[in-house]
Amino acid sequence: MDQASFPGAGDGRGGVLARTPLYEGHLALGAKMVAFAGYEMPLEYSGILREHRAVRESAGVFDIAHMSTFRVFGFGAFDALQRLLTNDLGKLHAEETHELGRAQYTLMLDDQGGILDDLIVYHSGDLEYLIVGNAANHMIDAAWFAERLPDEVEFADESDRAALLALQGPRAIEIIGELGGSVPDERFKLGEASLDKTPVLLARTGYTGEDGVEIVCPVSRVVGVWRALLSFPEVTPCGLGARDTLRLEMGYHLHGQDMDRDTDPVSAGLEWVVAWDKPGGFVGREAAIAVRDRGPERRLVGLTLDQGIPRQGQAVLHDGKEVGTVTSGTFSPTLRHGIGLAYVPAAFAQPGMQLEVAIRSKLAAAVVTRPPFVKSTSL
Repeated sequence: MDQASFPGAGDGRGGVLARTPLYEGHLALGAKMVAFAGYEMPLEYSGILREHRAVRESAGVFDIAHMSTFRVFGFGAFDALQRLLTNDLGKLHAEETHELGRAQYTLMLDDQGGILDDLIVYHSGDLEYLIVGNAANHMIDAAWFAERLPDEVEFADESDRAALLALQGPRAIEIIGELGGSVPDERFKLGEASLDKTPVLLARTGYTGEDGVEIVCPVSRVVGVWRALLSFPEVTPCGLGARDTLRLEMGYHLHGQDMDRDTDPVSAGLEWVVAWDKPGGFVGREAAIAVRDRGPERRLVGLTLDQGIPRQGQAVLHDGKEVGTVTSGTFSPTLRHGIGLAYVPAAFAQPGMQLEVAIRSKLAAAVVTRPPFVKSTSL
């Protein structure tokens, strides 16, 4: 994968790129740095294929400190977030007696049902929620929360104070245990821990399709946690390139490519994170229900190609006529062939449908495939 093919490459904001606290560490490890969502981030260290395999076979650590982090708290926090987010926040409260609960994938829609962002919400304390969003949507998300949350609910942008790391792979849980961390016993569960004497939050979540954790810690301590994880020979530092190939093998969406404010949850195949009938509804519900009830005109589908590698923006054809567009595509290191996501008319969205992708001057045969493309992982 070359830099030009990576989503977000070259997208600086105002020509000045931000850096995470691990920037110097990335340079010391020989990382190839690229612009992504306004940050200077590592694309790769030892090679995308090697880093990809490390996560599938052992463990890899990712710097995700560029992600936005917000904290919402107060007696009205639950009701306010229920109104702003599509999923049912009540599912995070596993036991009323526990201050810490679970993590949840959800969407935040605008009034027209468009996807402002996809988020992870953590029940991080009594009357308190930690929300992680995409770096490229930081200002949009912060403004939306500030505008829509009632005065009695406290909102804090903690993006400059909290740093995130992701340790992913079949050996990730074992490694966290050796560092003294108590790992949550279920996926999408949250817990407090101490890693190498640093207090952290551990969430059993990730963006790779492998078991592992996402770690929330103070910015001032993240370098120490990063070095502690890399002290294990089983752990490989991984960049954005491997993160992209890993998430695509699972069919995970990337906001800004596979969905955006012009996309509704039904067309994007994300109805499963929409609690249509929760009390009080949610912003954008009426518009999204209208699409659901009449049926979407297009749907996001997975594509597999035996020959050729699909890339973002390439045309999808049926019987020689252009019918859709690739939103994400790559060479799958695990399957050894091309895979991608694309929007096509709803009539062509059935698994097994034969389509074509225009790759340079040739047409490559493609088959609509229900993700995940890789079925067997450590999950």
